[in-house]
Amino acid sequence: MKPKLILAGIMVATSLFLLACSPTAKQASVEVSCDDFYSRNHISREVEVALGDSLIVTLCSNPTTGFTWLDSAQIGDRTVLQQTSHEFISPEETGVVGAPGKDVWTFKALKKGTTEVSMEYSRPWEGGEKGAWTFNLTVVVK
Repeated sequence: MKPKLILAGIMVATSLFLLACSPTAKQASVEVSCDDFYSRNHISREVEVALGDSLIVTLCSNPTTGFTWLDSAQIGDRTVLQQTSHEFISPEETGVVGAPGKDVWTFKALKKGTTEVSMEYSRPWEGGEKGAWTFNLTVVVK
């Protein structure tokens, strides 16, 4: 009888441990391909995110052309949404010169509300082309 009771106790403890370790926060994502930007230089979207969740924005990027996305997104209300990271992910096809990759931003929903996020793809040097592509995102945190 005792071994069965001990085994049941271990199973309950393990289940509770696994439940406690499972992430409760979710993430929403928005992705815009190069084909989308080739057909329209200025794109706007809207997304809903739950309070406390993450938002991942992935945009086509090809720094071999001299164009880059600005590192920091312009956020209308930083009390609603916070940028937590930004990274460039190189093309999956290795050895393909000039192939586009992706820029990925991660945001955290801080409080309920609505804010605008803007991103600009430009040649950053002095006299370079500004705003060749723009991406505007309305974020609604519920």
